[in-house]
Amino acid sequence: MTIMDVRPFLAVGVSLLAAILIMFTGKKPNVRDFWSVAAAFIKCGLIFSMVPAVLAGNVYEWTLFQITDTLGFTLRTDPAGMVFACVSSFLYIPVSFYAIGYMRGHHEKEQTGFFAAFAVALCAAIGIALSANLLTFFVFYELLTIATWPLVFHARNEEARFAGRKYLIYTLVCGQLFLAGIVMVYVFAGTLDFRAGGILTIDMAPKWVLQLLFLLMILAGAVKAGVMPLHGWLPSAMVAPTPVSALLHAVAVVKAGAFCVLRVIGFVFGPELLAELGVANILAWFAAFTIIASSLIAMQQDNFKRRLAFSTVGQLSYVVLGAALLAPYSILGAYFHIVAHALMKITLFMCAGAVIVTTHKENISEMHGIGKQMPITMACYTIAALGIAGMPFIIGFISKWNLALGALQISQPFYIVILICSALLSLGYLMPVSYLAFFKKNTDGNFKQFKEANKFMLVPICVTAALSVILGIFPNFGPHLYDLASMAAEAITVGWTGGGW
Repeated sequence: MTIMDVRPFLAVGVSLLAAILIMFTGKKPNVRDFWSVAAAFIKCGLIFSMVPAVLAGNVYEWTLFQITDTLGFTLRTDPAGMVFACVSSFLYIPVSFYAIGYMRGHHEKEQTGFFAAFAVALCAAIGIALSANLLTFFVFYELLTIATWPLVFHARNEEARFAGRKYLIYTLVCGQLFLAGIVMVYVFAGTLDFRAGGILTIDMAPKWVLQLLFLLMILAGAVKAGVMPLHGWLPSAMVAPTPVSALLHAVAVVKAGAFCVLRVIGFVFGPELLAELGVANILAWFAAFTIIASSLIAMQQDNFKRRLAFSTVGQLSYVVLGAALLAPYSILGAYFHIVAHALMKITLFMCAGAVIVTTHKENISEMHGIGKQMPITMACYTIAALGIAGMPFIIGFISKWNLALGALQISQPFYIVILICSALLSLGYLMPVSYLAFFKKNTDGNFKQFKEANKFMLVPICVTAALSVILGIFPNFGPHLYDLASMAAEAITVGWTGGGW
């Protein structure tokens, strides 16, 4: 049942209003930061209030305005979108507190502009999650690019300018290709509304045209998700403050890219059409290559944030791989990995930021003995690192287990080998940090004076690390994200027989 309700619009708009209030109160830091935190709590409350009805099979819908008789600027709460909306809105809360602690502790300039852009980015992320059609999706997708560019460019130095330009070139070019694809979809299908299982069919256009259309549309998601060879902007963007890195990797940008891939595959083309076109296999190969190659590159990075950035390139390709396998379990795993990676990666980046702010050390080789000075921070880091590798009882295991089951569903054990190799490589580039922190002596005499980061930074780290364990044991804890992911996968794969289409 469709329920006309204004809450989807309010959930999107609250952080946009906060951005305006932040700009007007920039000279009063406490008031300014209050708007960020208040918007985070209100946004999360609005999103979570709609979960019970969605779990019961209903959808909330709100049309801001009609463009044509069949096309409107519409927001809708289907299970697929609610997975992304729930995780983004919730993580907005700890990231807001963390950003306050980081920006003040690091004495960053232009904090007002930072928090305003941050709020607009979250507005765009929730808009992407709740978009009912491709046009609404595109508007928020481009808004996310515009909102996050000043965040990447925050340092205002030459390195930041270069990173900002690269980010814009990658995302805007692929965005225009995406727009061209949207026009083609409207011409072929006569609608832009998302529909589980797809809106396109094999008889709407020649096969090669549909294959080209898939390429145009998937590029927009692949570039933001960092699928190789379109990943170049992501490591460069690490010049931005650590809260921005957390936003890019865990809450908004790369998650939006992965979610775009899921929307295109599940709600525009559909598994049945993609199986006929044969293009999903190619995407799966690119994803598998990215998973392994990025892990090997990550092992060579000494800079803490760059190592985590290349980790994201690989880990988000799990989502792409799960979608491309076109199996019910793999699609379930892809949706739940959005949740898993968000919690684990935001923990890792916040830990990195805490170390940088406290010690002013950015290289892993300089972190000998840091575990003795910052035991809570590094313990949380270790939990998240083990989760990234897929260790049991941590949330990453749940998503990767389903991805493996999906590979078995379509009789492709090769991808299970990829998952195992990736797990080992993840341990290889993440766990040495824990080893250096806890088991190597500190060689810097001044290093011993440092303690844990301020509570504004430390508490969010503990919250996300704890949730990584809780959801690893009870995946439906809280808003039933596993059930929402299951509902999305089931809707997309109706007609699956266990051996193919």
